Amino acid sequence: MAVARQLTPGFAAAADLLPAIERWQAALRDEKRASRHTLSNYTRDLSDFLSFLQDHLGEPPTLAALSALKPADLRGFLARRMQAGLKATSNARALSALRGFFRFLDRQGLASNAHVGALRGPRLPKSVPKALHAEDAGALLDAADIGASAPWIEARDRAVLALLYGAGLRIDEALSLDRGVLPLGEMLRVIGKGRKARDVPLLARVRELVETYARQCPFKGGAKDALFVGARGKRLNAGIVQAKVRMLRDTLGLPETATPHALRHSFATHLLGAGADLRAIQELLGHASLSTTQRYTDVDAERLIDVYAAAHPRARST
Repeated sequence: MAVARQLTPGFAAAADLLPAIERWQAALRDEKRASRHTLSNYTRDLSDFLSFLQDHLGEPPTLAALSALKPADLRGFLARRMQAGLKATSNARALSALRGFFRFLDRQGLASNAHVGALRGPRLPKSVPKALHAEDAGALLDAADIGASAPWIEARDRAVLALLYGAGLRIDEALSLDRGVLPLGEMLRVIGKGRKARDVPLLARVRELVETYARQCPFKGGAKDALFVGARGKRLNAGIVQAKVRMLRDTLGLPETATPHALRHSFATHLLGAGADLRAIQELLGHASLSTTQRYTDVDAERLIDVYAAAHPRARST
């Protein structure tokens, strides 16, 4: 029987497999520039897969066992996740993690299994971004004073939300900004997914809100220190912003779809509705593929249908 070594609690692998896992993680982190969130999710997915194999095979999986897996073994793993109530999107991500891991093993000459790449993933529901109405997005920014424990925290929250809605930043992109970006110009260099840099234009009002916060913030630092900080002066956590938006949407009576990321969706949707070019929006959002940005055409189409239904004489009931 193979000797198991623990990588994390509940994650057992045979002795010949563990070093390969650690090298795969290092490649994700150092070569692929995967975020901590992605690395954590992929590691958890692989852990779940190997735990399944340990139960399925009766012993910790080895490199040879991975090479010998059949399509039925892989489908069994996905079936167990579905029985556990995991969503199709979660299972699709797990399959993506496994494909990446097996590609890594193949490149390293450690194991090869063509069945993994050929396995069809679960059918994903068509996802349409949930944008806010312009009035609701503006209301979130205007209400940033609600629940703020100090004027500088009010200014901070309003500045962060302005970057999400006014510049289309992801929340992690906004919170990863350092004080070195000050003073702000008309363009801001942002480091997005995969450590890819892009330049986004900043409206004068957005620059004003960020600089107002920077002046009021009691924690001053150097160019490499965090721009947005919490009450103790450490880099602001995304959970604080998410909790603030939850509180504001409850107070304002906004739908549950009103989240920090919805402000980014609203940025794109409102630009598209005003006639902006789809490829320009792709550049502003930092999407690697135009197909990702094209989801916003569905959003705009829904808006047009709603307008038509409300305004056209033939659409109104008599």
